[in-house]
Amino acid sequence: MIARLPTPAVPSHRLSVAPMMDWTDRHDRYFLRLISRRTRLYTEMVTIGAILHGDKARHLDFSKEEHPIALQLGGSDPEQLAECARIAEQWGYDEVNLNVGCPSDRVQNGMFGACLMAKPDLVARCVEAMRGATRLPVTVKHRLGIDDLDSYELLTHFVRTIHGAGCDTFIVHARKALLQGLSPKENREIPPLRYEVVRQLKTDYPHLTVVLNGGVKSLGETLAHLEWADGVMIGREAYQNPYMLALADARVFGEERPAPTRRQVVDALLPYVEDMLSHGMHLSRITRHILGLFAGQPGARGWRRVLSERACRAGAGMEVLRDALAQVPERVLDEPAEPVTAPESIAV
Repeated sequence: MIARLPTPAVPSHRLSVAPMMDWTDRHDRYFLRLISRRTRLYTEMVTIGAILHGDKARHLDFSKEEHPIALQLGGSDPEQLAECARIAEQWGYDEVNLNVGCPSDRVQNGMFGACLMAKPDLVARCVEAMRGATRLPVTVKHRLGIDDLDSYELLTHFVRTIHGAGCDTFIVHARKALLQGLSPKENREIPPLRYEVVRQLKTDYPHLTVVLNGGVKSLGETLAHLEWADGVMIGREAYQNPYMLALADARVFGEERPAPTRRQVVDALLPYVEDMLSHGMHLSRITRHILGLFAGQPGARGWRRVLSERACRAGAGMEVLRDALAQVPERVLDEPAEPVTAPESIAV
């Protein structure tokens, strides 16, 4: 039996942005933090091999402003995951999350991701080893099941087994994964959402922290799900329409402070961009994450056009951001976030 270190207090999981490959890098997370101070942020999935044998700084560095921030790991070797969890604590992360949900072929060939749902005992050994190596909370993100292994009985067996190893927080993508015949993108869309299964899981295991992931597109939906779930994780919508998070601190976390306007978000981002450019970063590495700031607003097309056409050019600098901002009407720049209300009912 591996000795477990005491777990420090954890900030709330009430709202988080999902780990998304090629999207939630440090630049995107810094930008999102300017919109919401309280929403929990996750890294892209980082494999244990990349951490143990690659450039640690490239994979793990983040800005202090990004807290609370969780590192998501991909792997299935208990000893190596334990070492990565230890490194995560040394690097200053707030949580370590194990990926048991990604369905891509590359992940399956490495024996991690969603295929691990068929191996709950192995996942439990991984979690126990990680818990013995760090004081950080160790959480698991998983699907409802895989292929034909998708019964509620198998799901609860998985959760009970992992809980027995010391995991109290389960982030549940409310779809099963089909490991053959569907791309990762199709696995995010084709298997039907089954919120009622996640709700039943919370009902049957009220002592666990159950976070719902999958298909949530607004703060209104988030508030409705929070009537029964401990938290909600939003994925693509938070990337494509990031300003949806502007009222999260007030409506989800109860903070009494005005939401930032879009102009304030851009103004706060400028010093970060200048600093990154001074260290040799290409402008497009940052601006690709902010294309959706004005989604659905007048001037959005001009904003995207300037950034898409000019930020990738050699020597592109701050003038590109300022010119892009000039495409947006003043009233849109300074318009407060629209009020958010929960829908009267939502399918579960």
